[in-house]
Amino acid sequence: MTEAKIENISDTARWVALYRAIETERPDAHFRDPFARRLAGERGAAIAKGMPRFRSGLWPMVVRTCLFDELIARAVQKEGIDTILNLAAGLDARPYRMPLPAATRWIDVDLPEILSYKQGMLAAERSLCDYEPKAIDLRDAAARRALFEGVGRGSRKTLVLSEGLLVYLTHEEVASLAEDLHAQPSFHWWVIDLASPQLLLMLRKRWGKPLDAAGALLQFAPAEGTEFFRRHGWKEVEFLSTWDESKRLRRQMPMAWLWRLLARFAPAERREGMRRFSGIVLLERL
Repeated sequence: MTEAKIENISDTARWVALYRAIETERPDAHFRDPFARRLAGERGAAIAKGMPRFRSGLWPMVVRTCLFDELIARAVQKEGIDTILNLAAGLDARPYRMPLPAATRWIDVDLPEILSYKQGMLAAERSLCDYEPKAIDLRDAAARRALFEGVGRGSRKTLVLSEGLLVYLTHEEVASLAEDLHAQPSFHWWVIDLASPQLLLMLRKRWGKPLDAAGALLQFAPAEGTEFFRRHGWKEVEFLSTWDESKRLRRQMPMAWLWRLLARFAPAERREGMRRFSGIVLLERL
């Protein structure tokens, strides 16, 4: 198979789908996404082949998927969520693979091309809940606000997801998005993945060149962490450290044991920095 370059930000969805396919095919998989390999397609495999150190992104992506799954299931079962608004949904197949109540309204939002591709690939499948795709460019503020208002009017309790989205936005774009979400009273919770400035530097060094060439710049990693969101109407309820959760899920980085040993002798502030190097965050509206 020949290598392929990432041509636009939607191509990153194929890359991520391949990670989900690799985990699914393990005998001890934490989740089963029977559609991931199909959705990644030959292009996803070709993109992965051309990405430097592709396998290094596998363990954190698997952890991220597991934590989003767990938070979604908990919100639906314990918090009475009736609507899930999935921003920059990409090739996420959760409405087709997670055992959600049939009445749950799941809204996928993304660019027209990637949503059309996903709908075509899953045309013969049946979603397990009330599934609705919405093709808009989230950078279009007027279209975004109109969508949020419509979803807000039709929902009692909404859980917002933005998996793999924020890192590609500027600080100003994230602030505007947060405020637009907060403007809807029924939007109670928001699940995000958050990188630290140190991780952002590492990711840019590893993958910045091919992503920049595709216009998918890695940008958002606020120095103040989740305090950034408090200024825009959201507070941290739970921070799930990718590092800590990787041990629980037995999906750790190579040589993790050595880093854990060294951390024992590090100052408390440095250990906390390692814990918050990367994480999945549950935010609640203020």
